[in-house]
This record gives sequence, C-alpha cells and structure tokens, in this order.
Amino acid sequence: MLENKAALITGASRGIGEAAAMELAAQGANVVLAARSKNSLDDVVSRIQDNGGTACCVECDVSEYDEVANAVTECVAQYGKIDILVNNAGLIDPIARIEDSDPIQWANVVDVNLKGVYHGLRAALPLMKEQGSGVVVNISSGAATGALEGWSHYCATKAGVLSLTKCAHKEFGDLGVRIVGMSPGTVATDMQVSIKASGINPVSQLEHSDHIPPEWPAKAIAWLCTEAAAEYSGTDFSIKTEEGRRLVGLN
Repeated sequence: MLENKAALITGASRGIGEAAAMELAAQGANVVLAARSKNSLDDVVSRIQDNGGTACCVECDVSEYDEVANAVTECVAQYGKIDILVNNAGLIDPIARIEDSDPIQWANVVDVNLKGVYHGLRAALPLMKEQGSGVVVNISSGAATGALEGWSHYCATKAGVLSLTKCAHKEFGDLGVRIVGMSPGTVATDMQVSIKASGINPVSQLEHSDHIPPEWPAKAIAWLCTEAAAEYSGTDFSIKTEEGRRLVGLN
C-alpha cells in the first residue's frame, strides 16, 4: 500500500514509533527512524532489514529544530523525497499535580510534545508543498480534550498538537498535503509503566492487559497515510471507536 513512499518517524526507538516504523516498512515504505537513542534505533533498523525492508536512522532530539531539520534532510538525501512524517515523539514524565510540578521539567515536556511537532511541521511541510503531496500524522490523545489530574503538561501539549493539526490543515490542505491526528487510546508501552507507578488519576489504575498493543496504532498510522483516509484530514482520527477500528482493519 505504501510502496516506495519515503517516511520519517520520530520517537522510533520504542513503543508506537517502533511499531509504526516496522508496519510502514512492511507495507513497502522506505523509512528513516529518528530518536535520541542511536543504539536502540540500530536494533530496529536491523530488524526491518532482516524482514526485507529498507530503513536507516538518525539521532534526533525533537526539541531542537536543527536536529529535526537534519532528519528531514536525511530522509530526502536517502530516498529523494519525504512523503510521510509521523510526529510521534512524546513524554509524560514526570507525572505530578500542578502544585508539585517542577517548572523546568514541565517545560521540557512542552519542548518535546508540542514544539517537537511544530519543528517537524516546519521542516517537512515546505518540502511537501513543493512536491505537491505528502502526509503528516501527529500522534494525539484523548488528553487533548479531556483534563486529567497530574497530567497538566501532557493534556496541555496534546491540546496544542490538536490545534497545530487544524492550523496546518488550513494552510496546506488545499496544496496536496494532508495533516491528520491519530488518537490511539491507552497503549501498552513504557509510558504506561510510569503512569501506573504514579498512582494518579483513573488511568493509573488500569492493568497492563487493559491497554492495546502498539501494533494497533501502527496499523492506523499506515492507513492514515493512504488516500482512503483523506476525509479525516485536519481532524483527530480515533481507534477507540468500533468504527475507527473497522476502517483500519482491526475488527
């Protein structure tokens, strides 16, 4: 379905990003994996190549614009274009009520979760505009519209990401470029370990078995990169609903 598409995935060393890289490569895309941990990226790249896929990686801290721009440049250098950007990198630690939060750590979450998405949009969208095509998938969350105790940093940044998705769609939607959010619900990743340990708010009370596997949102991301998902541009697509899962092929 994604044969010869060139894709850049941030936060690709684990969790949803890792699963998305594996899925996009399995569907024929040439992928660039970006994250802060080069060793972890090398392992994912090796597994993709062992399965017959095409992949490379680049160290990237999404809170730094120059590093994101370099990752986009690497995608174009390796594959001649950038067809897909998955803005996945994100943090939730440290979880704390506002009165207990550390201002520096709170701001760091903003740098990664919100500014990191902006950096990806800023670096990739001009190239996609020039190509006349491209898809950006921003990983969203129900936290964008629902407040949760201890998650002020996460809720605020995901609300910002939702607005960035809408703004980018307004500016680029008529230029052949699609920008869409993807809200997966709770996913069985390392982030849930931190949430469980915090003991704050109802999400921390869920068991690991209550969460969906990262392969589910990975399939949703791949589907959103196809023309079948065009009508959802500028919105947050959710796989928390039966209809969303059916469209992606999870039912």
